[in-house]
Formats: sequence, C-alpha cells, structure tokens
Amino acid sequence: MKIQEVSPRQVLKQVAAAVPQEVKENIIIVGSLAAAYWLFKDESDYAVRTKDIDCVLSPFIHAVESGKTVAENLIANGWMPKTEGDFAKPGNAKTKTDQLPAVRLYPPGLHAWFLELLAEPKTNSQNGLKWTRLKLTSGEHYGLPSFPFIKVAIFNAGKSDFGLRCALPEMMMLANLLEHTRIKPDLTSDKKTKRSNKDLGRVLAIARLTPSRLWEPWPQVWSDCLQQCFPNRWHELVSTLGDGLREMLNSPSDLRQAVENCTTGLLSGRNISAEQLKETGERLIVFVVEEVQQVLKQ
Repeated sequence: MKIQEVSPRQVLKQVAAAVPQEVKENIIIVGSLAAAYWLFKDESDYAVRTKDIDCVLSPFIHAVESGKTVAENLIANGWMPKTEGDFAKPGNAKTKTDQLPAVRLYPPGLHAWFLELLAEPKTNSQNGLKWTRLKLTSGEHYGLPSFPFIKVAIFNAGKSDFGLRCALPEMMMLANLLEHTRIKPDLTSDKKTKRSNKDLGRVLAIARLTPSRLWEPWPQVWSDCLQQCFPNRWHELVSTLGDGLREMLNSPSDLRQAVENCTTGLLSGRNISAEQLKETGERLIVFVVEEVQQVLKQ
C-alpha cells in the first residue's frame, strides 16, 4: 500500500464522527497522526504521510467490549475490512490468537488510510507483543495487539478539538525510547528500514519540532509516568533509557536511515541535516534522559 499524505484534522474529524459516542472515552489515537495533530495544530493545511490510524482501546478491562462496538458500528456504516497482505482474512474459533488479523478498516470510499484497533497491555509486566481475541457478532474472529509501552504513549493524553483523545508527542517519545534500548535487526514493512531507526528517528523529529523551552517539564513528567505505569519495574527501565538512541547516534548508517524517515515524515520540507538531528539527539540525552535518571536516583 502506497503511503499518502493526509490531513490530521480531517482524519480525526472523520474518525470522531464515525465512532459511537459511548466508547469515545475509551479510544486514544497514537502514532504519527497524533504527533502531527499536536505539533502542527495551528497549521490547518499541514498533511502527514501515514497509512494507518492507530486507535488504542483503554482501559484493558473494556478493550474487547469497546473494540467490538467500534468494529461492528463502523462496518455497519460502510467501513471495509482491509483484505490485502498477510493475516488479512478473519479467523474463527480454531485460529490461534496470535494468528488472528488485527481490525483494520478503510473509511467508506477511501483507501488512502485505514483505522487499526489496538489494546493497552493487560499488566504492567508485559514483555513483547501480546494478542487478545475479539469475536464479532457475525462470528468472525480478530485480534487486538498490545505493545508493552503503549500505556506510556497514552499517559496524560489530551483531548482533540473533535472529542477524541490524542497521545502527546513527548509521551510517544518516551515509549519509543523504552521500546528501543538497542538497535534491533527487525525491519519495517518496506523490508529496508530497521524498525528501531524509524521509531527513534521519530523521537528526533519530535524533539527538533518542539521549542527547547517546552522540554523543561519532560524530565519530571517522564519520571512520574515511569513510576505510575511500572511501579515494580521503573528502576530497571530507567537504567537503560536512551541506550538505543545513543547507539543510533554513533552509527552513521543507522542515523542515515533515521534521517531519511524523518525527512519524508514529520520533518518533510524542512531541509534538516544528519548533523543537526544528531545534535538534537545529543541535547535530548543530556537535558531530558539524563535528567530523568537523575530525578529517579533521588
């Protein structure tokens, strides 16, 4: 699927209008669309390159019920399941949970993007990707994927002008730093780019687009988030915070991949160099990451 540019405001407005009112409080938008909404809120004509609109269902205890309500209402109103690619067809009771397709739905008449449902983790001790079975009234079975640090990404999510909550850019930064404490070999769907470089590149892009004066609250907010989300693990997590970013900044090939993703994504049209992004990353480590580690040592 070719990635196209979409308007964050227009997409949020369309999703908010389609989602049933009773579950709006249980949905939080994450990913590049959420970042673009906050970073370019005053630029009505800004467009971001994305193919999926990630919607996290929270809290976990209501995820299956909320997911069923969203999926069935959207399908009833003309949204079409994505049928391309692996794991595209709905499963059944015999399908293993981790082999079920995610709920991915195209809006009526459009194929520029699709909505995807995710769930927040069931526990704060989750490691790696986990799937939760979602059975529709039709008998079709889907899966709700949850990633271990999604709860960090949605921490203190703000409400958009359209009623849906959107993850804050700085919290998605922290989630990506926690997810990538080293550069992993796993590739994105293009089979060329390391997932770690793409996600850590987004960290650099958000930092670059945020005025330095607005960085000041981040160390305390990140510290509070770590302690609240991982009361039994924050010591371990904070000890490796930023290690993956340091590794990427010191690897010319990995940094190059990150820069390429940034300049075709959130930093499109801004003519930012690798040297400038490296300097931004080094400042982020000193003024935010190391400050978090210092705060949590006290």
